[in-house]
Amino acid sequence: MTAPATASSALPLRRWILDLGATTLLVAVSLIGFWPTFGGPSFLPAVAGGILLGLAIAAVTAWRRWGILLTTGLVIGAYFVFGGALALPQTTIIGVIPTLDTLQRLALGPVTAWKQLLTTVAPVAASDGHLLVPFLLALVVTALTASLALRLAQVAWALIPAAALLMLVIALGTPEPAFPIVQGLVFAIVGIAWLALRQIWAPQNAAVSVSDVDPSRAAHMRMRRLLAGVAVLAIAGGAGVATSAIAAPAESRHVFRDVIIPPFNIRDYPSPLQAFRKNVRDEVDKTLFTVQGLPKGARIRTAVMDQYDGMVYNVTDGGPTSSSAFTPLRSDMSPDAEGVPVTLKIAIEDYRGVWMPTAGALTDIEFDGDRAEELRRSTYVNTATETAVATPVLKKGDQYTVDAVMPDEYTDEQLAELSFGTVPMPKQSNVPEELTTLAAETVSGAETAIEQARALESFLSEGGFFSHGLEGEVLSRAGHTAERISTLVGGDQMIGDDEQYAVAMALLAGEINIPARVVMGYFPEEERAGEAVFEATGDNVHAWVEINFDGVGWVPFSPTPPEDQVPNDTNTKPRVDPKPQVLQPPPPPQEPVDLPPTLPDDRESEDENLNLAGIIGAILLIGGITLAILAILASPFIVIGAWKAAKRRARRSAPRTSDRISGGWDELTDRAVDYGAQVGTGGTRVEEATVVASSLAVPQVTALAERADREVFGPADPTPEEVDAFWQEVDGIVGGLGREAGFWKRTRARLSMRSLLGGTAVSNGLQNLKDAAAARVRREPGTIKNNTDTGTTSTSPESETP
Repeated sequence: MTAPATASSALPLRRWILDLGATTLLVAVSLIGFWPTFGGPSFLPAVAGGILLGLAIAAVTAWRRWGILLTTGLVIGAYFVFGGALALPQTTIIGVIPTLDTLQRLALGPVTAWKQLLTTVAPVAASDGHLLVPFLLALVVTALTASLALRLAQVAWALIPAAALLMLVIALGTPEPAFPIVQGLVFAIVGIAWLALRQIWAPQNAAVSVSDVDPSRAAHMRMRRLLAGVAVLAIAGGAGVATSAIAAPAESRHVFRDVIIPPFNIRDYPSPLQAFRKNVRDEVDKTLFTVQGLPKGARIRTAVMDQYDGMVYNVTDGGPTSSSAFTPLRSDMSPDAEGVPVTLKIAIEDYRGVWMPTAGALTDIEFDGDRAEELRRSTYVNTATETAVATPVLKKGDQYTVDAVMPDEYTDEQLAELSFGTVPMPKQSNVPEELTTLAAETVSGAETAIEQARALESFLSEGGFFSHGLEGEVLSRAGHTAERISTLVGGDQMIGDDEQYAVAMALLAGEINIPARVVMGYFPEEERAGEAVFEATGDNVHAWVEINFDGVGWVPFSPTPPEDQVPNDTNTKPRVDPKPQVLQPPPPPQEPVDLPPTLPDDRESEDENLNLAGIIGAILLIGGITLAILAILASPFIVIGAWKAAKRRARRSAPRTSDRISGGWDELTDRAVDYGAQVGTGGTRVEEATVVASSLAVPQVTALAERADREVFGPADPTPEEVDAFWQEVDGIVGGLGREAGFWKRTRARLSMRSLLGGTAVSNGLQNLKDAAAARVRREPGTIKNNTDTGTTSTSPESETP
């Protein structure tokens, strides 16, 4: 069955192209602001798909004149049908067919996707489900903007959701704008040009009276207006570009992401280097964790420390690229890493702590087991130091897979031509004074950067002795305070283990401006390197030094003497009087307390409360925006329902009882019009009843029309009881229409505006447009049409079809 002609379906083809094309440009230029958030164009397919779906829904619903409920239903259906392929392809079958996981994420996405996007440090990964936000915005805003443009005479209403989208993308993005000049310029030009063309093509401007203006002159005037508008746009655009070039803001813009700061501070936890000797002593025979896939020569790292205060080596206190700059876990964390990709499967046994065993430049971490989701949400990563922490504290049964890139190994010959890197390093404090002279003397004969680093390494590894200070070994005190390091390098012999030697080399390097840091971790003995499974124990814990070289990054050095290089009778010079060493004040305790970390004072609690308040505020704001979008979508339905209810109340409570009878009949005809009856204006009630009875198969309306005439034109006014009885009969007929109609027809009738616009200027204008469109189909282009109502003669516009 052919659909009846409607106002939207009679729109000229150029109008359809203009409205849909302008909508596409405005939405696309707004959503391009997500470029820095995703670190590239990975989000564009989701945006393109959402725009195309929104355009298709708006065009079909406008052509068929479907109401807000059908439009909303189509938007929701398109979201669930195409959302998996466009926004969550990693959860679908062959990238297209949605799974239960896909549908679950799509159902929760409109509520949770906003928070996940804002709490993940940019650039975010498309594979983490963040594409839901641009896809949802593209779909909803495109459908809304295009629908308003195709249905309303004033296109300015359609610019409201498009402008709101532009501001929302800025708020959801990063402080660094994407293409601010291009975005603002294109949005302004498209918006102004859209308004201008719609005004020129308006029906009241399309016909020019031949008696007043010559057609050629009218065409010339329209062209002048068009060229003047183009000139204004060009001048405004040039002025905007010039102004932005000289008036760039000194500070970055503020966005939602600024107030959502992860409530995590790694310095709330003690330095793992403090527990080095405890690990050696108490966990020597315990399997702490196992690693599958560790390449030969690779090392598992747990912590990287680069700041010394005279008591402990720890992570730096602050800085966006420092060793304490941990951010929430995300995928594709090291896109520019060079080396050999590896996949490590790590299973936790007796290991306890927040510092996660990892290796290489981290790309992705995926958790398995019962606590997988908890660990994923509570894991933080520092890509500058290639370390990770899990705040719930790892325990037996936790498993995770690490995708990483193992850096290339360099020989001294390859490093000979390189200088030290220029990475910023924190200032060390309370360093023993003798280390400055000692460092300068040690590297005095070295010419290249690698020779200086090797000189420091050899001074300690070849000139010192190894001892953990355990039972049966030579005395070697734990700790790495300034006093302990001073005793190490200033005594008759250097005796210590990885803890003291790594700290000593890092401090010596820092005294001569060599960028160095201390790393703690695990690696197997040389004869067991490359085995399928590495079982880390307390005997495998180590600390070493990394030095930065220009162009290649951090290179490891091992200043600790071999374990078999121990002092004996031939290489140890006994002290004449050991009493001074005995009488020295005891060092401060270095063993960490085996208790969960606590915040040092109330200041951290206040910061946490502020962070929590920021998160809650942002969630409420995002929720409010979502509700506002839903309210905009539902507003036509609410307005139409309220309008009809107000008319019914006015009719039912008219001052005169006869007017209430007339109002009851009008209420019946209005509902009949909404259900499709072609009731004309100016007819008698009997004539209207005949149309309604034949259109909707309700013969009882004829008797009701005659009764209404008797009540209204009778010698006496009807009583209130008669009014109530009349309205009850009206309500019964209207209710019968709803029961006999299907759900969709009943819904369309409730949302129909035919009864509201009947007899109004808008209704007459729409009818004139329909008549003019039908006449253009029957007439040849360019013929003269006489307007019998106004007595004027006008030229007919060129025939166009949608």
